[in-house]
Amino acid sequence: RPSVARRRRYSSDVKTALVLDRRYEAHDPGRGHPECPERVRVILDALASYRRAGLIALDPRPATTEELALNHDAAHIERVAATAGRARCAFDADTPTSSRSFETACLAAGGYLALLDAIMARDADNGFAFVRPPGHHAEADRAMGFCLFNNVAIGARYLRRRFGLERVLVVDWDVHHGNGTQHSFDADPNLLYVSTHQYPFYPGTGAASEVGSDAAAGRTLNVPLPAGCGDDEYVAAFETIIAPIAMQFRPEFVLVSAGFDAHRRDPLAAMNVTEEGFRAMARVLMRVARDHAEGRLAAILEGGYDMRALSAAVPAVLDELGGAAIDEPLATPLPHASVLDATRRAQRPYWDIAP
Repeated sequence: RPSVARRRRYSSDVKTALVLDRRYEAHDPGRGHPECPERVRVILDALASYRRAGLIALDPRPATTEELALNHDAAHIERVAATAGRARCAFDADTPTSSRSFETACLAAGGYLALLDAIMARDADNGFAFVRPPGHHAEADRAMGFCLFNNVAIGARYLRRRFGLERVLVVDWDVHHGNGTQHSFDADPNLLYVSTHQYPFYPGTGAASEVGSDAAAGRTLNVPLPAGCGDDEYVAAFETIIAPIAMQFRPEFVLVSAGFDAHRRDPLAAMNVTEEGFRAMARVLMRVARDHAEGRLAAILEGGYDMRALSAAVPAVLDELGGAAIDEPLATPLPHASVLDATRRAQRPYWDIAP
């Protein structure tokens, strides 16, 4: 348990950097598309009246081609770049672009890198990049699922290349499995990828049996959940499986693919998480970051397509990044959530977790 002094630091002077810029509205997938510019406007409106000590505004910058290439093939980068200035292109039925989509996608990846730089420089302790388009479905060679570049995967590789970090934890609580992120690190023993997601569901990946390959076996932790799960199941997953494994992994930095489409109001999924569930997940990850990563945690926006849900859940997570409640107990999780049994069985050969 941390000392009183350490707890006090997390309740009074934590610096949280926010990347939020109206330029993220420039990517326009078209009328009726759920991944719409209004998502940024709603978050801007919600944060206009949000008050918490230690908030820092951070300007984004575009990622360079070399930075995008940390995770993406040159041919893929060229295909996305070729959409610039064209009114409408489409990589698949879900992933259309507009004339400024490439520009905005570069700003999304670069905005996250700017946040990582600020945290590594100790200008901020943690932060949240409210960018779009999202990224976790983007494969090294393919745009898909609303995603053009995989922002969090680029960020993880950037931390290693620029700062020499060895162990990075990526936790993806978006309701859809982050196939692109998982595949980017499937054989990497120094990155632990964790995903909670509705299953079976788009994109079809993320079974509990997908644990990583070769020397990286156990470095992919999938928590597939049936439709209808809510705060109890998510808290149980984070408290009884994710946190114990993350603590054993001892990450030097915690990255969070923070989608809010598991919210009970979201139109694209069938989960029942509330803003209090997202609050609890953030608190657990703050503890992991405090105990092993010098408090370094950087969240990035993925999904979340109900505007009222975004307005409620985003401030709840930002409250937790302030750390005032870091040592307060969570709501009591289910003593044994049977929906987690497949994950427990799959991970027990690699980690010490309770039955």
